[in-house]
Amino acid sequence: MGAAWRAARPRPAGVHLDSAACSRQSVKVLDAVAHHARHEAEVGGYQAEASAETLLQQGRSVLGGLVGMAAADVAFTESASSAVRVLFAAWPLPAGSRVGVLPGEYHGNLAAILYAGLVPEALPADDLGRVDVEALARLLRSDPPAAVHLTVVASHRAVVQPVVEVSRLCRATGVPLVLDVAQALGQVDCDVRADAVYGTSRKWLAGPRGVGFLVLRPAFRAGLVPVQGDPADVLSFETHDAHVAGRVGLTLAIGEHLAAGPAAVRARLAGVGRAVRERVDGVAGWRVVEPFGEPTAATTLVPPDGVDVAGTVARLRAEHGVVTTACLPARAPGELTGPVLRVSPHLDVTDADLETLAAAL
Repeated sequence: MGAAWRAARPRPAGVHLDSAACSRQSVKVLDAVAHHARHEAEVGGYQAEASAETLLQQGRSVLGGLVGMAAADVAFTESASSAVRVLFAAWPLPAGSRVGVLPGEYHGNLAAILYAGLVPEALPADDLGRVDVEALARLLRSDPPAAVHLTVVASHRAVVQPVVEVSRLCRATGVPLVLDVAQALGQVDCDVRADAVYGTSRKWLAGPRGVGFLVLRPAFRAGLVPVQGDPADVLSFETHDAHVAGRVGLTLAIGEHLAAGPAAVRARLAGVGRAVRERVDGVAGWRVVEPFGEPTAATTLVPPDGVDVAGTVARLRAEHGVVTTACLPARAPGELTGPVLRVSPHLDVTDADLETLAAAL
């Protein structure tokens, strides 16, 4: 599977271990995006969009199915960040309403909640930031927030939340559930009942940048107030002057994901994560944060005393061609007390790549 994934893409300029930031697109996805852009120049933007409508509808259908909804529930957006802003801007919750979030919630999500006049409230969680299901059950029964917003996999720590259990609790207590699957979809099963789900193309689905999605269950959507249009029509939540070529590319990338087999992809990525953690934990004093068996592909590393993470990222790239990310405390201000190094290879990582990383560290 890894060899096929690598063969389908342009040759990397170095060792790409940064899929949690932006995966490498396949040649077919790149060609589809370029073809649509050229078609816009040939026949006109709106005419080209109309000719792609059947393909885009297929993309909506598959994307909706991956998160337990339907094509008619899927709105394309420009990113996960734009999707969460659209959602909270359209949701007429009273000012000051509490929204349950993870202690390590992503700063952009917190900003969207605060901008809407709402109050983020930390949900009970363990030392890894994983929701304490029993404590959450007590909270939802005794003093429920207006909504629960759950980031299924955080960008600064590749720990999977108990999303099935949280979904059951929210349904039982009537608390709306919003899922951020930006770091989850493509490496974690996200077919879980929720009221709203949003994410992005560019990470584990390996689609283009500049495309995201917002998926809204009809009964929940009926209570929203879009800037323009009828909430019954999910297209009311889209920007119509959009990067349609990117949406075409996302549709192709989703098709490739399905062709590879989502369950097989998830199993392979979980194995990638374990291999990385086993190889680099303790190297030169770097310490892995996640449990070795966590079913995700990304790994975060706490640096040895006195080692600058941002400087390490720059050195890895400049001296060894290894691409990684520095996650600074501002990314998750309620949880991160210091920077961590994030390593996030995709299906095509090799033992040689991991040896290069270990030697560079």
